[in-house]
Amino acid sequence: MASNPLLFALSDVWLGAMVAKRWAKRAVTRNAIKRQIYSVSADFAATLPVAAYVVRLRAAFGSKQFISATSDALKLAVRQELQQLLARATARSQGLVLKDGAS
Repeated sequence: MASNPLLFALSDVWLGAMVAKRWAKRAVTRNAIKRQIYSVSADFAATLPVAAYVVRLRAAFGSKQFISATSDALKLAVRQELQQLLARATARSQGLVLKDGAS
C-alpha cells in the first residue's frame, strides 16, 4: 500500500485565524483580535516547527468587559493569551514540559 502524499508541501509556518461572532460580537473587535494573532505569531514563527496552524478563539471577549476594540486592555488580554498558547506549542514541539505541568 502506498503512503499518503501530502496535500501541499510546507516550507514555512502557515497561520490562520478564526474569531467567531459567538465570542466577539462586533466585527471591529474580531478584526482587532485577528491583528493581534498575526502580530504575536510573527514573534514566535522562528521557534515553531514548520506546519500549518489555525488559531481559534475559545473564550468570549465581550463588549461589557472590553468597551472599545482598540482599548489597551483588550490588546493586552489577547496578547497574553496568545503568548501562553504559542509558548506551549513551541515547548511541546521541543518535547519540553512547562512549569504548570502542561506539555
